[in-house]
Amino acid sequence: MKRRRYDSANDVERTPLERLRQFPREPDMLVYGLRSLGALIIRALLRVYHRFEIIGHENLRTNRSLVIVANHCSHLDTLCLLAALPLRKLHRAFPAAASDYFFQSVPRLWIAAVVVNALPFARQVHVRQSLSLCEELLKNPGTILIIFPEGTRSTTGEIREFKSGIGALVAGRDVIVVPCFIDGSFKAWPKGWRLPRPRKVRLIVGSPRSYRARRTDKVDIYTIAAELREAVNELGETNGSH
Repeated sequence: MKRRRYDSANDVERTPLERLRQFPREPDMLVYGLRSLGALIIRALLRVYHRFEIIGHENLRTNRSLVIVANHCSHLDTLCLLAALPLRKLHRAFPAAASDYFFQSVPRLWIAAVVVNALPFARQVHVRQSLSLCEELLKNPGTILIIFPEGTRSTTGEIREFKSGIGALVAGRDVIVVPCFIDGSFKAWPKGWRLPRPRKVRLIVGSPRSYRARRTDKVDIYTIAAELREAVNELGETNGSH
């Protein structure tokens, strides 16, 4: 009978906090189980407390690498986008989260790494390094990146200008890009509020698009960012955002 060989995880000598902070993270069955359980609880709360509804769900049904782009005005936004994905894909889905906010305090770090599976993204410095990490992840088939190109939560509910980084990430790359509009999350849980309010939230998923044929020069990168912002905004306007 052939003997199997089991290699130790690369992070075996790290402390639990160091394991949570590192990225990419080593596979961990306990974390996977907690993440799946958390997802079930969050989905139930979204349905009951926010009457969560998904429009255009079929636009997310693909096994190819995917970049989801959405407006951002609430902590609910990431949870809504993750709730639109099958449970089996959660561990390959990486929402970009501000490293200076989510990866400093222990409670936020635990939520970011265990519940959300967040990718630490530098907003002020080392932005190029963060984009390179995203590019490496997209080389793995079935990877799902969740990006909020505004860079931070809107304080008015209006969509801010999209950063050019999203254009640099998808230009000339063989990935599917799906624009989404999250409606109602600003009224449910705006920036500055400690807890969410019981308001209806909808996720409107747009048609997939590709920027594989686009150039990676500065003009095209900014143009792509503007086009995606317009696509997200149009989803809200045509679906009666409130």
